[in-house]
Amino acid sequence: MFTDYSTAAQASYSSVMAAARVAALNRSPADLPGGFTTKTINKRRYWYYQRKGPAGLEQLYVGPDDEATRSLIDAARNDRAAATHEHLRRLANAAAAHGCYTVVPKHFRVLKRLADHGIFSAGAILVGTHAFLAYQNVLGVTWGEAGQTVDLDFAHAGRNVSLALAPDTKVDAHSAIDSLRMGFVPVNEGTRYVKPDEPDFDLDWLTSRTQPGDEPVECPALNVNLQPLRFMELALEAPIPATLLGAQDAIVVHLPDPAAYAMGKLLVAAERSGDARSKAKKDIAQAAALIDYFVQRDPQAIKEMARNTRERGPAWRKALDAGLSSLSRGWPQVHESFLQLA
Repeated sequence: MFTDYSTAAQASYSSVMAAARVAALNRSPADLPGGFTTKTINKRRYWYYQRKGPAGLEQLYVGPDDEATRSLIDAARNDRAAATHEHLRRLANAAAAHGCYTVVPKHFRVLKRLADHGIFSAGAILVGTHAFLAYQNVLGVTWGEAGQTVDLDFAHAGRNVSLALAPDTKVDAHSAIDSLRMGFVPVNEGTRYVKPDEPDFDLDWLTSRTQPGDEPVECPALNVNLQPLRFMELALEAPIPATLLGAQDAIVVHLPDPAAYAMGKLLVAAERSGDARSKAKKDIAQAAALIDYFVQRDPQAIKEMARNTRERGPAWRKALDAGLSSLSRGWPQVHESFLQLA
């Protein structure tokens, strides 16, 4: 269900991944649209980074007008920063030319704006079909039936943060979305942003269900609400870094562990009901592609993840067995190969 990338494509992705991670580590307020300005308060001068937001001008505090702050500003403005971005652009172009997967422009625009505002540094994880498509670059393969998606799905651990983050790490995803001026409107108590002129282009914010009920969970770290879902824990545990390629740029995001994603899709497919059942086939197809990859390339990883999933309790075992039953009907050879690992 997959074919390997060329050696050149794999090498190109490795290069752009390294460069994008360096660029992400060197992020500064200057990476956002806007400019530096000063303000005098009680006869002392302070520097701010000013940008235009949905409610007008917004200012981010940089520091007092001293040598350290001016050095920081000079560093953000210097030619080295521009050279870093140009180098990353060239590497992204080369990777795309060698056949690496690239995100469609309007989706990449949203993802880059959110990345620039720091949502992935604050613990957000890209999930859903965009993650599945991104695994092509991570694993160095092309899916036989990759499919397309119009939704952007994000997950966060909420109060149960599993990433090593500073306790005060906070960003404003809501303002970042508004600043795009693409017409996104929050619905479902802020857990989803819809675009009225593109009914299928949604931004969904998810988390794991840790208590009964489907009440949205407030997420101060991102300034959005999260919709709890069963079995989402698998996506939130041990995420991996990855680089998403745009037409002329690249950003670093977090993705679920791909073996965990495969098991999670089997579980989610079993949960589909009513109108959502049409999505179950896509869930199983994505699980099948990843299981096929792991059976051939890293059988121990998928075997261990399946064991881990079963040990989580009766509800997990029941859903997994239901998902495997669907896998056996649609992709019997993949199912048989998977069972032989046990």
